This record gives sequence, structure tokens and C-alpha cells, in this order.
Amino acid sequence: MDKNQIIPELANEGIWIGRCHVPKKNAFKNIAGPHVIWAHKGIVYDLSYYFKSTSELINTSSYKEFLKVNDQNITQIGKLEEILENSIFHNRDEEKPFLLAPNDTQAVKACGVTFIKSLLERVIEEKAKGDPMLANEIREEITATIGEGLNNVRPGSDHAMKLKEELKKRGIWSQYLEVGIGPDAEVFTKSQPFSSVGFGAEVGVHHDSGWNNPEPEVVLVVTNKGQIVGATLGNDVNLRDFEGRSALLLGEAKDQNGSCAIGPLFRMFDDTFSLEHLKASKVSLKIEGKDGFLLEDSSDMGEISRSPEDLVSQVLSDNHQYPDGFVLFCGTMFAPTLDRDKEGMGFTHKINDKVVIASPKLGQLVNWVNLTNRIPRWQFGINAFIDYTLKRMIG
Repeated sequence: MDKNQIIPELANEGIWIGRCHVPKKNAFKNIAGPHVIWAHKGIVYDLSYYFKSTSELINTSSYKEFLKVNDQNITQIGKLEEILENSIFHNRDEEKPFLLAPNDTQAVKACGVTFIKSLLERVIEEKAKGDPMLANEIREEITATIGEGLNNVRPGSDHAMKLKEELKKRGIWSQYLEVGIGPDAEVFTKSQPFSSVGFGAEVGVHHDSGWNNPEPEVVLVVTNKGQIVGATLGNDVNLRDFEGRSALLLGEAKDQNGSCAIGPLFRMFDDTFSLEHLKASKVSLKIEGKDGFLLEDSSDMGEISRSPEDLVSQVLSDNHQYPDGFVLFCGTMFAPTLDRDKEGMGFTHKINDKVVIASPKLGQLVNWVNLTNRIPRWQFGINAFIDYTLKRMIG
């Protein structure tokens, strides 16, 4: 892998913030654990003297004042290129630093069906009742009937409401169309604080699932006041057969061990990267299988049906607060449908698939697929974080 693409130009420009597991010999007060880090011009710096968590950092409006390479309290952890190499699960030496998911105490929220292509696939899942054999036939029927009619619809508009009534008359209305073109976005909890996996880790699919896929997404970094201050990439791993059988299985379809990947680092907004840059960004997906399978695709954030600001306003308001802030998956632009094995069966993951999600200004999130019960168990939660923080304070 080209490390200059994982973190563009090895963080030669921009503000890159994240988390790194630091072993005892490199750690502040010799206490190993997750440190808040700053990647800058090829070097990874330890910010944990000032910030316990990335949540604390992003909710500190003056955090940029602490980013000084000559500060005696900010020490070097190592070279970014070497840490990236050690972050790949099959290369990992636990006695050396490696990247973790950049989020920690923040809520992990997600919005669904915000792109027309993925909206139609959700409708297809529902109509097929989770059976991939039926999906191709239903896909052709639904796309021919309503596909083009949705491309220029603004959710919640008068036009959308009229279209809703027309679709009901045709008998093809769906709960997914409700959140796709209705006034209220779908918002759900994707994962739990500290459960996300990062760059180079294995992601998990449930062993009972026979129809699943990656969902490459832009992930917003949001403060507790609802301000979007940065972004990163995410893989909202999804069990299509689970959710297709019933929308009430959304929790099982979305939240499993290793089903949420975020990274490689947060790129915070500055003169080199802004919300406008993000809105104009392109996201690409590449899946490489041990069986020789290859899928490559790309899409534009400009095709999103609801703006990032609108999505954030539907998550945080007077009705719901997030004191630690949150990260927000904006919805997937992709729903892989390329046949992998039998004709008409579409795409599903196989063990050891390599998934690369990339965007020029956000870098590359690279993960490998395994079963949820075969990858490392999630063991570092909130209590472990409290214990770790107390040990550091006491020394």
C-alpha cells in the first residue's frame, strides 16, 4: 500500500487527529493504552498530556493552540509511515504503536437512505424479504417504475409529498421511501463508544448472514453544540438479509462485533480542508477477494439528497443532546450489485475480502473481512477507559 495515499502526503498539510495504542515503553508515565495523537509532516505526536480523548479535543474550541511541535509536553510517538504499517492486523507487533479508530467517547450515529441508489436497494431488500434470488427481478421492476422519478426530488418538499401519494396509488410505497423522500431522515445508533475498529483492522460479518456488503460513507465529526469540525471515512458494514427480512432487525443488521470501521484519522477543518471541500468530494470503493473477485466503483457526495447540515440538525437539537459530541455516518452512496458467484445472486462478502474506501482529501480506510466471532473481541469499554485514565492521573 502507498502510505502517501492512506494519509495524503503523510500529513504534510492539514490537521490530522486520531488515536493510537501506545505500548508501555513509549507511553506517558509508562502506562500503555489509547493516546490522542496528532499526525504532522510524517511524524505522530502524543497529545494525551492535554487531551484524554478525541471527544475532549474536538469540544475544545481552542485545540489548535496546543498543536506545537516544540512543546515539551508533546512528544513524538514515531514515524507515521511505520505506525501505519504496524496498524495492519496481520503485520501488527503489539509492542509497537498502532492506530485505533479515531473516535472514542462520542456517540456513533448514522443516517440511512440519503442517496437514491442506496434508497432503491433498501426498497429492493424489503420487497425481496432478504432473499438475494429475488432481488434482481425486483430491482429491474422498481428501477423501471420509479428510479428516474426520484433523482431530483428534495426530501420533504411539496413535490416529494405528491410523489408519495402517487407511489401509494401504485402500491409500491415503502418505509424506506418514507425516510428517503419524506421530511424526516432515518437516524440510528450504528455502534457503541469505543467499539469501532480502525485502519488495518478486520471487520466482521455475522456467520448466519448470506447476503451482506460494505457501506462506504463519509463520517462527520460533530461537537456537542452541533458544529461540524472535520470528517473521516467509515464502513457501515451491513447484513442485507437480516434487515431485508424485517426493518426491526436493523440493530442486528448494523451492530455486531467489528461492524463499524472508522478512519484512518479525523481531518479537521482548516484553510486546506473545509465543509465545502467535503461536499464536493468523491468517495471510491474497491473490494478484492482471494477468489480473484474485483469490484471498483466511485460516487460523489454532491449526489446526497440531504445536506450534512440538515442531517446534523436532525440528530442534535433541543430534543436530543450529545454532551461528548458525535460522529455521523452520512449514508452510503453504494449498494454493490455485481454478481459474484451465481448469476442473479448479486454481491456478498467472503472471508479475507480486502475493502478499500478512499477519498483524495480523507485518505484510505483499509480493512479485511472475517466473521464476527473470529475477530478480536471488543473488550475495552467505558469502564476500562475510566480505569486507564485514573491510572494515568495517579501515576
